[in-house]
Amino acid sequence: MTAIIDYKAGNAPSVMHAVKHLEFDAIYAHSVQEIEKATHIILPGVGSARATMDSLRELDLIGVLEEKVLRQKTFFLGICVGMQILFEHSEEEDTDCLGWLGGNVVKFDVSKTRVPQMGWNKVAFVKNTPVNSHEEHYYFVNSFHARPADKNDVWGTANYPDQFTAAVSRENIYATQFHAEKSGKAGLALLSGFLSLKGGASSCLQNA
Repeated sequence: MTAIIDYKAGNAPSVMHAVKHLEFDAIYAHSVQEIEKATHIILPGVGSARATMDSLRELDLIGVLEEKVLRQKTFFLGICVGMQILFEHSEEEDTDCLGWLGGNVVKFDVSKTRVPQMGWNKVAFVKNTPVNSHEEHYYFVNSFHARPADKNDVWGTANYPDQFTAAVSRENIYATQFHAEKSGKAGLALLSGFLSLKGGASSCLQNA
């Protein structure tokens, strides 16, 4: 069962629609008990890093997420802000985040480009993972982007106008800056690949 974390800073209905379209079982998760039962967890995100962290604290979900994802190695997918809060700190409202991955989140250089980035952008995937992914255009809405401390965490990149990290992966953790649920066939294919993962952490260690 997939738990889609439903919180006030999220975008859970759009993700649920995509998951149901792919004919996978899923629930909206608001509680520790619902997340404890999950084989897959999706953390969607819109809005700000601070609002997302505040919502997770208010729902008392950070502890159970750390237990499930970091220790039990449950499959996890973060989307947009759900990717950004995996890092240590975000420049957005000077926010301390989960710190599951080393690195920080910074704003695009407004002297070079318009902020936010809004629309389709091509993503090049730079390593193999158990989630099959292909160079395609995906849908972005973001003013900030992650700078991972470990280049081995980078799964995909895009340009706006400079290269930035568009997706990350480490073992059972996957995350995309783009909205897979709004990215047509390519996004649905990526979601389907994530939802089809089986076998626990051992199957995630194939990352190049």
